[in-house]
Amino acid sequence: MFTSSEKMITLMSSDGEDFVVEEAVALQSQTIKHMIEDGYANQSIPLPNVTGHTMSKDLEYCKRPTSFSEKKEIELKAWDAEFTKGDQDTLFDVLLVIDPTLHAAILYFSLFG
Repeated sequence: MFTSSEKMITLMSSDGEDFVVEEAVALQSQTIKHMIEDGYANQSIPLPNVTGHTMSKDLEYCKRPTSFSEKKEIELKAWDAEFTKGDQDTLFDVLLVIDPTLHAAILYFSLFG
């Protein structure tokens, strides 16, 4: 549940799907961070190169640290490994949206599983 003090950002995928997320989550993407800094935060931020499917995966990963803040490192690694299973094209698209330097685990597990 969101409190009134949390700033919410709306992101719009290339296929017209809206995602309302906490600003802290959106700021994990350097691209979105720059758009917010440029004043787009008061409207829906269009992401013409990101599909709704890719955005869902991006947000799933960006929310991970909050969801697992009290879990052990082994459990986090297991979550990362599970997240990176599957379609490599989708993982590549995810890396284009979020900052890969902040989410090196995606690269690591997609390459070394």
